[in-house]
Amino acid sequence: MSLQKIAGGTTHQLPPDLKKALASDLNALSIWQSLTPLARNEWICWTISVKQQKTRINHIKRVVTELKDGIRRPCCWIGCIHRTNKAISSSVQWALSKQTKSK
Repeated sequence: MSLQKIAGGTTHQLPPDLKKALASDLNALSIWQSLTPLARNEWICWTISVKQQKTRINHIKRVVTELKDGIRRPCCWIGCIHRTNKAISSSVQWALSKQTKSK
């Protein structure tokens, strides 16, 4: 499949490093293409929201592995906070407030 035809998310564009990882595994790519745009968006946000490159590389590898294991969304993650068409839930607001206080 052409790299240009790999679907992105609702808010986030598919970054080149994740696109390359998906293109290199046809099974994971097939599953990726079957996800809803919102589910793809959550995987992308989960991947790009980390601070360290080492963690990002790990997340990219995990996207491929976890898709093939049948996991359709990132586990134990608060969700994409970048969507402007949806208010942040009170539980996510609480989690974000805990993160900023611990820094």
